[in-house]
Amino acid sequence: MWQSLWTKRRITFICIVLFLVFGLVYAVLFYQAPGKQYRMIYIPKIADEANDFWTSLIQGAQMAAEDYGVKLELYAPDSETNYEMQNEYLMEAIKKHPDAILISPSNYTGNNTFLEKVKEEGIHLVFIDSEVSEEIQELTVATDNVDMGRQLGEFACSFLKEDSQIVMVGHVQNSSTAIEREKGIRKGLGAFEENVLETVFCGSKFSVAYEQTCELLKKYPELTMVIGMNEYSAVGAARAVRDMKRGNQVVVLGIDSSLEMIELMEAGIFRGVVIQKPFNMGYLGVEETVKLLEGKRKSGTYINSGTKLITINDIYTEENQKLLFPFVGNQQ
Repeated sequence: MWQSLWTKRRITFICIVLFLVFGLVYAVLFYQAPGKQYRMIYIPKIADEANDFWTSLIQGAQMAAEDYGVKLELYAPDSETNYEMQNEYLMEAIKKHPDAILISPSNYTGNNTFLEKVKEEGIHLVFIDSEVSEEIQELTVATDNVDMGRQLGEFACSFLKEDSQIVMVGHVQNSSTAIEREKGIRKGLGAFEENVLETVFCGSKFSVAYEQTCELLKKYPELTMVIGMNEYSAVGAARAVRDMKRGNQVVVLGIDSSLEMIELMEAGIFRGVVIQKPFNMGYLGVEETVKLLEGKRKSGTYINSGTKLITINDIYTEENQKLLFPFVGNQQ
């Protein structure tokens, strides 16, 4: 009897030891310690609640930061033209020495010296939406602005005749997006490029684009088309065409989307817009930066966040409605 009890106790003891050993092996092999919380600072061109593009882009970046456990700080200038303030924020960001600085450069050359300082300090540098004249960044997440302009230019040709007159209203002169979009539009226009009378820049202000377009409509009574290169310039131009009651004569095309742009399209003012995917751009900006920090992305990687041409003929398709009225969570 005592022998049988001793044998049972030995078996129980051995089982407990084996259980502990297997548990320890499992913990060593399969347990993963919580990942590092990366610190990032993002400097957009502006944070403007009246602009759907920047609002959506920033929301995308913040959602990705939440999903990936990133501590994300936001430093936003008071206008898209204020690259000097971006440079001041860059110096502040460098002092904090985060894992990465993400920026949407406002000026094609004006940010370069300060961006070089980021690189010199060994901080990872990522561009979102726009670039500069030098290849300073390790990663870019942006729209292919030349291709986007080309799409709009090619669509514009369907409304043009030999004697058509065209003007373009740009946003920030000397920004990479303005330079590349105008280049793409002219490429898409082909032979009609000669019909472009002039290009003006509104500094990404609705009111300035409105005033400029009113003046252009007076200056060119036979004007056929106005092309706006971002939400500010396109909406300002469309308001002017509407208010001067020239909607039946002047075709308005634009880039970006907002509730007002859709309403102006439904009213027959906009004939077509090429939209970006700003939420995706912001989300991918943070997500791809995490992959860069983890060694899963090579330096020099370019991520195209995508575009889509939308016209009054296909505005109500399910796919386009999701793009025009995005809800957080269905962007990916």
